[in-house]
Amino acid sequence: CGKILMHIALGIDIGGTKISAALVSPSGRILARGKSPTPPKAKPAVILKHVLEIAEEITGAKQLPRAAIAGIGVGVPGIVAPRNKILATPNINLAKFPLCEKIKRRWKTRVLAGNDVNLGLLGEQWLGAGRKAKNIVGVFPGTGVGGAVILDGRLWIGADGAAAEFGHMIMDIDGPLCSCGNRGCLEALTGRWAIERDIRQAINNKQHTIITSLLDDPLAPIKSKILKTALKHKDPLTLNIMNQAAQTMGKACISLRHIFNPELLILGGGVIEACGDFMLPVIKRVFKSDPFFKKIDHCDIAISHLGDDAVILGAVAMVKRG
Repeated sequence: CGKILMHIALGIDIGGTKISAALVSPSGRILARGKSPTPPKAKPAVILKHVLEIAEEITGAKQLPRAAIAGIGVGVPGIVAPRNKILATPNINLAKFPLCEKIKRRWKTRVLAGNDVNLGLLGEQWLGAGRKAKNIVGVFPGTGVGGAVILDGRLWIGADGAAAEFGHMIMDIDGPLCSCGNRGCLEALTGRWAIERDIRQAINNKQHTIITSLLDDPLAPIKSKILKTALKHKDPLTLNIMNQAAQTMGKACISLRHIFNPELLILGGGVIEACGDFMLPVIKRVFKSDPFFKKIDHCDIAISHLGDDAVILGAVAMVKRG
């Protein structure tokens, strides 16, 4: 592992809509980057082809031979068990595919894979909001809700790599149906798709909202940037639904604090990035109302710092740690 620390590493983030990669120095400085759209419904071999092309492109731009790359870390949107076994990838076709072995065959270097949310939190610990903290819980509400945990400085992934699925923590046993099949999950109450569900239901019930005028197409997704604009205009319906989501997120954070006793809770994801100015004060107020931990710890809540680079930098941090 000593030699790896002296060399450049390659971080790759395979997402449902795009594949991003960057060459990263041992100190975490991004030296070159590239990206490509993820081919929709592509076979694993096609995704691999795009990954390899991006890697070749950015190393070629820096005129680096493959031997200069000390290791490659890959973030995957799904469950990645120990030893690089990709068990499930709901939104992309990589389950059971020997991705790391295929990349290693081309690059002749160590290749490690991990869940993208786990690596995002690892990146935040290395260079973002979690610097110097050893016990961190991350919650990332985007379209769904992702989660990750670092305990005593190490990622906690569970026996099969499926730990910290906080989006499927049940908050209301009689709540709405979640994509996982359970009812009342955190994701089914605070994910963007759940917020959109509640807004559309209100629109169908003839409630007025500015969101109808913000959509180019009435059937277009209600994305986080639209929610941000509606909050800026103090749209009553959006304020009410986002306030409910923030309160539920605050209660989830209380439960996570009781379970893990972290130094820090990091919130990220598209919903927080767009609407954090509104949501964070509500989440913190609910979080601080918990009477149990008031005299025990000083856990804080912070918003992630690294944005789209978090997974790439976390993938490199994984390589550096071996």
